[in-house]
Amino acid sequence: MNYAAVIAEYNPFHNGHAWQLEQARALGAGRIAVFMSCGLTQRGSLPLLPEPVRAKAALLSGADLVFALPAPYACAGAELFARAGVALAAAAGCDSLVFGAEDPDPALLMTAAKLLAGPDYPAALHRALEKGARNFAQARQMAVENLCPGGAVSRLLDKPNNNLAVEYCKAIVELKAPLTPCPLPRRGAQHGETRPGPADAGFASASALRALWNEGSAGALAAYLPEGVLPLYPEARQAGEFTDPAAESLALLSLLRMRAHQPGGFGGVRGLSEGLEHRLADGVRQAVSLGQLWDLLTTVRYPRARMRRLCMDAALGYGEALPIPPLPPYLHLLGGRRAALGLLGRASLPASPSLAKLARETPACAACARAQGSASDLAALCRPRPAPMGLCFTQKPVLL
Repeated sequence: MNYAAVIAEYNPFHNGHAWQLEQARALGAGRIAVFMSCGLTQRGSLPLLPEPVRAKAALLSGADLVFALPAPYACAGAELFARAGVALAAAAGCDSLVFGAEDPDPALLMTAAKLLAGPDYPAALHRALEKGARNFAQARQMAVENLCPGGAVSRLLDKPNNNLAVEYCKAIVELKAPLTPCPLPRRGAQHGETRPGPADAGFASASALRALWNEGSAGALAAYLPEGVLPLYPEARQAGEFTDPAAESLALLSLLRMRAHQPGGFGGVRGLSEGLEHRLADGVRQAVSLGQLWDLLTTVRYPRARMRRLCMDAALGYGEALPIPPLPPYLHLLGGRRAALGLLGRASLPASPSLAKLARETPACAACARAQGSASDLAALCRPRPAPMGLCFTQKPVLL
């Protein structure tokens, strides 16, 4: 391992993330590039803190370069999220991918990945769906168990970090990416835990830290943050540079209601199938809060996370209104250590700290930048101190 990649949200950055970067160094990484969700997150929401704050936290804690995982891919299911991140890591010239997993067995994770990427999987998945699987996740597990009986491989897919880890490995296989998978055990709090653990333990999930923040104090996060990062969060709070959940809810519902009145309604939004556009339209007509809308849409067949992403896609027009390239077409540098900037010369995609410059490279770059702009402009509006449009095109990189 020489030039390691990490795909992350850092929503917000905490001790568990710092530990992962430390472990990458311990495994031999001379340089580390982070590919960080930009503008949106995988849970279908705006990130708590803007990109410069999250990028600086990563750089202060051991990262050398921080690139954007553009919004349309950051706000996506595990398959596209992983595929986009792996494609960017390979394009940046990285030789390994470091990630967390509940079961950090690279051979077992790769076995699962090859099954999912193999020629027999689609038919096995179809059979599982015909047999009455409650949802796609259960059908996928049933298909893997059918292809590889015994339970060891299929049980991997019961856990959230394992699921994403398998998708990383599958993307490496399918894209023929020259990346060695390096899984690490998840340290401290489990994914999605809503309350932090003991302060003296020093670890809390990002979900728990967002909950603490929304209770009114950036200082309450201090026990779970690396020392060098501590000043960043109170500064962001004082400056009003964080997402206000109430403003986000109102803005999304407003956009969705306007979309509901347009000719064609929600037709053409990516991810819509099986008449889901009618379910979404009915929910938008009834809901008076974003949480209520998610409740109306969520079923055993349609998981809440998918519905949250669908609502965001519909609000921003991702699909026919804002076409999304299959994979990110550029490397947008959000920040870096000056000593590592020479690594940009390895890139096989257009690479720059200027999104405006990248948008002029190709039609695909222009389309991706427009989609990024829509998300970033929404985020800039949903803060205690709103910012004007277009900042993602003029934002300077964080350099240390």
